[in-house]
Amino acid sequence: MFDLLPHCRAAGAALGLGLLAACATLPPPGAVSAVPATDEPFEVVARMSARHASEGIAVNVRWQHEGPRDELFLSTPMGGALARLTGDGARVRLELADGQVRDADDFESLTRTLLGVPLPVRGLAWWIRGQPRPGSPHAAELDGRGRVEVLRQDGWEIVYGYGDGPRPVRVTMRYPEVEVRIVVDQWGAPIAGQAQ
Repeated sequence: MFDLLPHCRAAGAALGLGLLAACATLPPPGAVSAVPATDEPFEVVARMSARHASEGIAVNVRWQHEGPRDELFLSTPMGGALARLTGDGARVRLELADGQVRDADDFESLTRTLLGVPLPVRGLAWWIRGQPRPGSPHAAELDGRGRVEVLRQDGWEIVYGYGDGPRPVRVTMRYPEVEVRIVVDQWGAPIAGQAQ
């Protein structure tokens, strides 16, 4: 196991316990169900923070998503490089700034190794766009413009804030005693020049 970010270990361990406890739940009665969209590529630059009780961590993220492939560059709030995570549905690789490399079957185990927090990257690839993850029960509440305002899926409640456009600029994910906040600084051009 990598000995990385010792000042974040306690916060990461607490968050990891809360995130691991998440499980699929059925939508509450009377909720609006949003229809999943197609899995279009995206690129996003964001700040992410997570807390469990009084413990917390924060990182910057530059994320490129295309089909089953994701590439995340993580850095400290001051801009220092931490790691690069790349993977698809079968294999994920963690490359640390000091050159160390580790492979795993999923993003959760490697983000737990890096930050102490098993991030649900496969679900988050949909949730960050204001869409439910296909293949799992969900419920959604829509705003007056037809955008998802609240999404409940896989035991999480995801609350969205929008600017003038259709994409979220704030995403708050809650599970009992756990909160993850993402502030999107930039939605970039689609990968490979595809229209979004």
